[in-house]
Formats: sequence, structure tokens, C-alpha cells
Amino acid sequence: MKIKDVFPFLEEMAPLHYAEDFDNVGLLVGNPHQKLTHILVTHDALEEVVQEAVAQDCNLIVCFHPIVFSGLKKITGANYVERAVIRALQNNIAIYAVHTAFDNDWHGVNASICEVLGLQNKKILIPQKNTIKKLITFVPQAQAEALRHALFEAGAGAIGNYDHCSFNLLGTGSFRGNEESNPVIGQRGVTHYEEEVQIGVTFPAHRQKQVLQSLFSNHPYEEVAYEVTTLENTNQKIGMNIISELPTPMSETDFLQMLKQKMETGCVRHSKLLGKPVQRVAVLGGSGSFAIEAAKNAGAQVFVTADLKYHDFYKAENQLVVADVGHFESERFTKYKIVDFLTKKLTNFAPALKIKISKVNTNPVKYL
Repeated sequence: MKIKDVFPFLEEMAPLHYAEDFDNVGLLVGNPHQKLTHILVTHDALEEVVQEAVAQDCNLIVCFHPIVFSGLKKITGANYVERAVIRALQNNIAIYAVHTAFDNDWHGVNASICEVLGLQNKKILIPQKNTIKKLITFVPQAQAEALRHALFEAGAGAIGNYDHCSFNLLGTGSFRGNEESNPVIGQRGVTHYEEEVQIGVTFPAHRQKQVLQSLFSNHPYEEVAYEVTTLENTNQKIGMNIISELPTPMSETDFLQMLKQKMETGCVRHSKLLGKPVQRVAVLGGSGSFAIEAAKNAGAQVFVTADLKYHDFYKAENQLVVADVGHFESERFTKYKIVDFLTKKLTNFAPALKIKISKVNTNPVKYL
């Protein structure tokens, strides 16, 4: 098994297509064609973690935060980023980051917070745009069912809790091939009329390559007529900031105490308490000040996030309590979710492969 063979599984967990434009995700360091030994999962791929990977015989590090975020003009070991990259290259270790691709995933970072806090009935508050596409194609009536099934198998036709979704119209198509054509139906130079089905299916944007490959492989025509458009509809399972509910209401004080305990943080910074029961809770791992308004508009009583500045606490406007649990703490359970996913997916595929979790605490923030 090569390092690159793990990438399709990581893409299934956190499609890179949905990472934010500013981000740097995917393979950051290393040779993807190198034979894979074992995998080490960490929050931050620091130099200490790279050394841990060497000691654990792991030549692929899967990290949450990208160690290389912006361009490197020099690699001299002058800072912690350069030192980690140098150590990885010296030891033939690859580094792959998921970051906002996993932030935007329905089962990703924010889902981890919901699970830890026992929240249920989750809903995304800021769906990512341009994540749904639509394919229209035309196929002879006799081959329509087979093509539909192939498109479904490639990931098309899934909408929310339903799959095998399509819209079909029967009509008459016409075409005439020139002297270089090789028509499957009809003859060169003769206009042919064929009873065809127009098939329409939607699909998630990151599946476009697979859907089109399936279309071309299973369509009977020499020249396939099709169109792909991006829809304005939002995918309710791709995006940031999840709102969810506690099974039973709690007081603000009890909730904040639980939050501190469950998130294993040394401090919870919060805005003014309002003396109201808490049941609707919005969560956003990492820096989430931009989502305060969305949490208020959704009727959250508490918004759990990190990296709030002084003036961000004013934005609560006595409408909810904003709670800052710390950046690392808000994402700390993500690496366990990655390990669980890869273990389930790769156990049968590569039984001898070990997916290990880093024991290095990469949190740069300390508390008295």
C-alpha cells in the first residue's frame, strides 16, 4: 500500500473540495508514491510530532491544522514551521491536513462537539454555497434504466435522506453523423430520430469526476450530450456552525460548568449571563466570531466557539451567551474521530496497517 492509497479514504471523510478558499489542505509534504508503513494522527504536525512518527514507524502524518499555511520562501529551520518540514523531509514522512474540509463536514469538527456535549437534532447554520450540481443527459429509452443505476452508484441522485432520485422526460432526439462518425444507432449521413429519455440528477460537487466518468462509461452513444450546472440550493449537511439541542434544559451556570468539564479546558470565557434556561446551543470549533449573528438569528441560548476578542463579547447583545473554550480545546476531539474513521475503513483493506494517535500535546496555550 502506498501513501496515496490513503487519500481516497481521507477524501471520503473530509472532501477537499469543501475546504475554504483561504485554506491549505491535502498533501503538504512528502512523496505520495512512497510505500506506507503506518499512520500517525495529530492535531498539529509540529517537529515533536514528526519525531514521534519516526519513533512509531509512521511515515504518514494526518493532521487537523496545516503546518504549512502560507507560502514558504525559505526552508532554513528559522521557525517551528520550517523545522517541522525539514524533519519530515529528512525522514521521508508525508504530512496531510484536513482542516476546514473537516470543519465543513456533517460528521466533522462541530459534530464532535455535539457528541461530547450530548447535543441532538443538529442543523447547519451557515451552509456552504455552490456544493450541489445538476447533470442533464439524453439516452435511448432502452438504456435509460442502466444509465440511471450507474449514475446512482457514482454518487448522483442522493438528496437528504433519499437516494436514487432523478427526473425523467420522454421525447424524440435527432442527430446526423458525418463521414468520420461511427454511430451506434442509425447511419452516417442520414438524420436519425430516436425515442430518448432526458435524465436529470443532482450530485454533490466533489463527486463530479466520478459522475462524469460513469456517464461516459455507461452511455451508449459515441458523442454524449450532457450539461452540468451549479445550483443555488444549499446542501444542509455541508457548512459551518451547527445548532442543536440539549435533551433537557439546564441553567446557564450548570451548562458552563459542564462545558468546562466535557471540553477539558482550563478556562471558559463568556459574556454576561442572562438568567435564562439553556437548551438550544450553537457550536463552531476554532475561530468563530464571524458566526455570532447566525447563532443569534437561529435562537441559540449559548454559542460555543473560540478565539473571541474583547469586542466580540459585546456582540451577544443580551440575546445569548457566547462562550470561548479555547481554540485547541474546541477541536481537541477531532483527532479521535479521524482515527476511528480510518480504522474502520482500512482494517479490511490493510489489516497490518496501524493507525496511531499522537501523544504529544500540541496546545500552545497554558493555564495557571
